[in-house]
Formats: sequence, structure tokens, C-alpha cells
Amino acid sequence: MNRRKAGFTLIEMLIVIVIFGFVLAGTSQMFVSTLTTHRQQSKIAETNIEGIIGLELLRQDLGKAGYGLPWSGMTTTLEALSNPYSLNDAATLPPRGIAGANDVTGGPALTGTDYLAIKATNVATNDACGKWMFLSPGAAAAPVLWTPASENFESNDRVIVLSPGTLTSSNARSLITSGTLYSDVANYADSSTDNETRIIYGVDPDTNLRMPFNRADFYVKIPSTGMPQRCAQGTGNLYKAVVNHNGGGMTDMPLLDCVADMQVIFRRDLTGDGIPDNWIEDISASNAQDIRDQVKEVRVFILAQEGQFDKNYTYSVNPVHVGDALYGRDFNFATNGIQNWQNYRWKIYTLVVKLENLL
Repeated sequence: MNRRKAGFTLIEMLIVIVIFGFVLAGTSQMFVSTLTTHRQQSKIAETNIEGIIGLELLRQDLGKAGYGLPWSGMTTTLEALSNPYSLNDAATLPPRGIAGANDVTGGPALTGTDYLAIKATNVATNDACGKWMFLSPGAAAAPVLWTPASENFESNDRVIVLSPGTLTSSNARSLITSGTLYSDVANYADSSTDNETRIIYGVDPDTNLRMPFNRADFYVKIPSTGMPQRCAQGTGNLYKAVVNHNGGGMTDMPLLDCVADMQVIFRRDLTGDGIPDNWIEDISASNAQDIRDQVKEVRVFILAQEGQFDKNYTYSVNPVHVGDALYGRDFNFATNGIQNWQNYRWKIYTLVVKLENLL
């Protein structure tokens, strides 16, 4: 037999198969490792994008606190249907531009987190609440129209009208009412019969107003359904909830997934020199004027998960401080029911917002 024409022996074939198996196993392991890393990095990037978008909405609404609020002339106001942390203002008192509950227990929010309520005409999600106009003085009063026309009110937009007055007068920013309703633009066509230019603020596109402003609440809760599977058990979602004028319930919108804690700190000026000199976590005892005069800055700290479960990663910090200096709280993952917290990456988002619209 010519050996040059002979094929591979069985032993040679087995050796090749074994070598090929080792190469394939190594390549597969490398592929799985690369895929796992890619998934983890993708989830981290997804979390960061959510954080940028969701927290920007919170930052914008914080900056709007107090915008368009009446300081006097209030009539009966119903505000939110539920009031778990006593954040509704008394029916005939001016609304507080910002209110909050510290380290809550019970109610809709995750135990131990803070709850924030922002009141302004422009914190809802409709087109009407982003508009405002002047109402010219005199018997033939009418709104001063803008260009482009899209900036003007629609015929059914519900609005409030304020008499500006002066900052020191007892009737400053007084609410002008029409019967029992805050009503719509058309009903104010002849309301300014004196020589004062008034201001119209849009509130809602088509519903008679429950209150002469809008309200947006921010809080962390565990939803009854729809919690992302990648989130550690015991975390919740950060929500923005807008109070509806029709009925007083809330329509909520998730802003950020996998949140373990939210802490809010207020910086106040108690000496009247314009420089914050006091830190406080609870302003529930402050009335609307105190808040306008004293609260200059709000700081929000949010502890949230980055990415997803990673058995090869160990987070070693526990407890972690959520807050600023001596304020906020030390958050213990284990005692707050966060399961397998060591195998998740955690990040603290910090928002620092100066309140420019309270005055």
C-alpha cells in the first residue's frame, strides 16, 4: 500500500478533535465574557441616560417652584384628593411654592425616603400651562397678543388672572376670580376695568380648575406592576405625579428606575441678607411667605442602581451617606430590604437648584 495515499489514523483524528474542542471552549468562554460585559455596560449606559432625562425634568420643575402663584385673594381650594403627608394648603390660604415630607412612613412613598411637592402654574404637562399674557387695563380690556400666534391661549384654556400690586402691599399678586370659577380667557375680556395691567397664567386646557395652580409631586415608590427585572429587590421608581383638576387624583410618570433612596435638603436665608445661612430637612412648619422669603436653594440626593446584577462585582460601602455633610441619612442596604445589594453598582445623583420663581 502506498503510504502517501493513506488517510489520518483514528488516533490522529481524536487528537485533532480534542485540540479543536479546547480551542472552541476557550473561544466560547471569551465570547460569553465579552457578551456579559457588553450587557452590563449597556445597562449602565441606559441607566445614565435615564438619569440625565428624568432628573432634568425634576431640576426644571424645582426651578419653576412658585411661578404664577397667587399671594392673596384665595377662595376655596380643594387641591389634591389625598393628603398623606399634609402637603395640601388650607383652603383659603396662599399656596406654598414648595413643600415636602421628611423620611416618610406609610402613604405612597417608599419608607424612609423624602417626598417633594412643587406648586406653580407651569409644572403640569399640557400646553396651556406653559403660556402667559398681559391683560391690558381699561373698560375694553383684552389680552395682549403674542407673535407667533402659537404662544397665545386657545379659547377654552383655563387660566388665572393676577393683580400684580407691589411686593410690599397686602394685596400683592392678588387672585382675580370670576364667580365661583377661575374660568377661561374669554371670561376675563372685561375684568380689568381700572388702570392696572394684569397678568394671565395658563393652567389647564379644558377642565374647570380645582385650584388656581398646578402641582407636581416627586417621590419613590414600588409600583404594583411593571418593576424592571434588572432592579434590585427593595428598590422603587422615582415618579413625577401631577394633580388632576378633574377629581383631584394624580397621574404619575416614572422618571428613574431602581431607586433606593431620595433625600431633600433646603437652604434658607434667616437673616435677610440674601446669603443662605441655614440648612433644614423639614419645612412643613413654614407658611407660604416664610418659604418665599427664606428658602433660596434645594438640594436633592438620589441613590440609584447602575446597570444590573453582576455576580462578579462587589459593592463594599454600607451604609452609604445620602445627603450633604450632616444632613440626609446613612442608608443601610440590608436593613432597608435591598437584596443582594453587594452585586449591584450604586450611584448618588445630586441636584442643586436655586429657587428663582418664589418671588
